[in-house]
Amino acid sequence: MNPPCGRCKKPVYPTEKINCLDKYWHKGCFSCEVCKMALSMTNYKGFDKKPYCSMHYPKTSFTTVADTPENLRLKQQSLLNSQALYKEDFEKSKGKGFSVVVDTPEMQRLKKTQDQISNIKYHEEFEKSKVRSDAPPPENRQDYEENPERVIHPAVQPRPAAVAPSSGGKRYQAMYSYTAAEADEVSLQEGDLVLDVEPIDEGWVFGCNQRTGQRGMLPANYVRPV
Repeated sequence: MNPPCGRCKKPVYPTEKINCLDKYWHKGCFSCEVCKMALSMTNYKGFDKKPYCSMHYPKTSFTTVADTPENLRLKQQSLLNSQALYKEDFEKSKGKGFSVVVDTPEMQRLKKTQDQISNIKYHEEFEKSKVRSDAPPPENRQDYEENPERVIHPAVQPRPAAVAPSSGGKRYQAMYSYTAAEADEVSLQEGDLVLDVEPIDEGWVFGCNQRTGQRGMLPANYVRPV
């Protein structure tokens, strides 16, 4: 049985049948709903299962919502709800990424170990700083670097003016090497014998280096009596 045409409702025979928009059409009946222009399968536009040309294809229209008091109230309420949800999400996100650590005996033991390690490192740094502060003066630093196992040279006290005492003093021996900084001072090497030693001031003495024959001032904490 031949199906009816979508427009004229008469039977459509296979030789003139067009199958489109879920209907069968005569070639002459397949035309625009408005201007009746003949259409083909390449230039038609379908809307609500009816063919249209491009000019008369129904345009989709949007409904404008008036800003009535009720709509404004709903809009304000929606905005308030959005702000409340944002604040709630923000408060929840503040705690993310942080975990509460329970103060278990194991955690206490680890904390105590960390404290002990910190104390050890502190004392190591303190001892190193003491060594740096006790370094020998620049004129004797070369001797210290060549023999680091020796005890550190004591600091030299500020010296008074050179005054040669009378002879007949005590005998001393140099415990450290010392390089004279002034013309009236005596250079020493560790083990040198110093004769006729007389105290001049606190931290300084006057004597004669037996090895070199030089007489002059030398630091008192670099020599010891023999």
